[in-house]
Amino acid sequence: MCCSGEVYQVHVTTGDVLHAGTMNNVLIKLVGTDGQSDQTLLYDKKGGFYQGSTCTYSVKCPVSLGKLVLIEVEKQKYSIFPEDDWFCSKIVVTTPDGDSVSFPCYRWLWDREKVVLMESTAKRVFDDSLPLAQYHREKELQSRQMEYRWSVYMEGIPQCLKADSPTSLPAAVRFSFKKSTEFAFNNSYGLAELKLKDFTECKQQWTKMEDIKRVFCTKRTEISAYVQEHWKEDAFFGYQFLNGVNPMVIKRCSKLPRNFPVTDDMRGNIFLCDYKILEGLPTNAINQKQQYQAAPLCLLYKNAEDKLLPIAIQLNQQPGDLNPIFLPSDCEHDWLLAKMCVRSAEFCEHQLNSHLLRAHLLAEVFAMATLRTLPMVHPLYKLLIPHTRYTLQINHMARQVLITETGSFTQISSIGGAGISLMLKRALSSLTYSSLCLPENISARGLESVPNFYYRDDGLRLWNIINKFVQGIVCHYYSSDMEVQKDSELQSWIREIFVHGIPQSFSKVEEVVKFVTMVIFTGSAQHAAVNSGQFDFGAWIPNNPFTMQRPLPTAKGNTSQNTILQTLPDINISVQGMSIFWVLSRTSSDFVALGVYPEEYFTESVPCKLIKKMQRKLKGLSEEIKERNAELKLPYPYLCPEEVENSVAI
Repeated sequence: MCCSGEVYQVHVTTGDVLHAGTMNNVLIKLVGTDGQSDQTLLYDKKGGFYQGSTCTYSVKCPVSLGKLVLIEVEKQKYSIFPEDDWFCSKIVVTTPDGDSVSFPCYRWLWDREKVVLMESTAKRVFDDSLPLAQYHREKELQSRQMEYRWSVYMEGIPQCLKADSPTSLPAAVRFSFKKSTEFAFNNSYGLAELKLKDFTECKQQWTKMEDIKRVFCTKRTEISAYVQEHWKEDAFFGYQFLNGVNPMVIKRCSKLPRNFPVTDDMRGNIFLCDYKILEGLPTNAINQKQQYQAAPLCLLYKNAEDKLLPIAIQLNQQPGDLNPIFLPSDCEHDWLLAKMCVRSAEFCEHQLNSHLLRAHLLAEVFAMATLRTLPMVHPLYKLLIPHTRYTLQINHMARQVLITETGSFTQISSIGGAGISLMLKRALSSLTYSSLCLPENISARGLESVPNFYYRDDGLRLWNIINKFVQGIVCHYYSSDMEVQKDSELQSWIREIFVHGIPQSFSKVEEVVKFVTMVIFTGSAQHAAVNSGQFDFGAWIPNNPFTMQRPLPTAKGNTSQNTILQTLPDINISVQGMSIFWVLSRTSSDFVALGVYPEEYFTESVPCKLIKKMQRKLKGLSEEIKERNAELKLPYPYLCPEEVENSVAI
């Protein structure tokens, strides 16, 4: 190395995550338009690279390197210290002219692994005129496509990341040490935390509602306590279709279904929940007992007090003498059991369609497409990568732990493995792009003017905030439709999603804006809406019977309190379900809220200002929602921005 000439100051930031630091050697090479430095050992008398620290080193070159294009970083084991991985957040180089050039990293480095980091300015593929930059863009994507491979988990549903275990996942998408430890603890100790461990082997039926209350009271939230108190009420039953954990089924009924022969003299204020997707699904056997699943139609009426009330329930799709239409005027237990059958159908529809498919599995498709087709300097990569955090690992664990033949969900639900597979295939075949776009979804279901619909109100405001932000970013980098069409990496991203997820293509700037808005909304707000309230609305088992143990009633007048108790899941299945909902509703200690970007992928002034503007709007919306909730008997907190996670991470 030359002892005189140009001096570059290299500022290296080690991530502030557990075990991020290293005592090993780190070497760097600077590459510019006019030359490159020697590989230089970054040496500091104080020792290694410590968690959360930023250290400065000098790299000397005989002449100026010109405009810095990239850097090569390599970690090497130091002889007297053990091999330890290093998490590098970013490297900022100050040139001899005083300019600062940023190189985002945000990844782990292994021994003798050379990592190429590109200068941080976001660039579309046709902006990079330098052959060296183009070469490394292509090399980066080739490497990622080898690392992130598609796999078919189940025919007929979106494909997923190929991985054998959580430890075989690429390091960049794994849980942090804190998240891994915390999640394993929660999963193992959910039953203990709820003080339900003694019930896990009890395969008996519930015999008294008081016993359910005693178990339920071991762990309650403000909302779950309200649910337990009001679950029998028709008004609360109707409320849940709007603001419960699955506000995705209800639609305005302009014409009654032919297979639901009731009068239509209340037209205009009639709403329908139709669970045809569940018809004929094979059912499960739990504790060696056959289970049962309704595929109901439920008609609701908005009264003069703006309450949504159920007025008719048919438990199966085809009308007939053995499929009576239950009415509020029927005896108390007949009507209550009919509503519980609808709530049981809601559980399956919610968990498999609204939650698993439309949030988790689609978010994985979006994450995989981003990682496989967009290099780190691409503006869409910088925009989308924060919204993929932990998604690939949480989905991998869901496939391993929840929906296998022996998975927790399979063991407690009325439909077993074959039913789950068929249900997901049906759900995917009926999924449309427009249904994922909240404004169009609400309009298509005729719910624009329904009062007290907080999911819609909060969701549309969040959609608009995200949309304005995305519009600012996309329009900053794409000034014309032709630039969208010329960007081969963007087109590859679209094709990847087209092949492996939902069919959609576009060639206009406005179409990109809308699609990217949908991607971010799906992985953040929409997932929060269908996930965060699971324990609140599901812990009280009579309100959320995830399986039905008795055949569906085929006549009126035969139902009693005992019938209802015998229909509920057995005690061991009930407490397993409660534990699952508790774990899946927990907020992680390393939760990152929507709009918070700890990692600085964007460094230019325009996108940074747009981020700040969006954050101000999100903060304002949070305050407004909290003020409204303070006035409600039953608050709706699930789309308060500070409660919405940036990605599908649980």
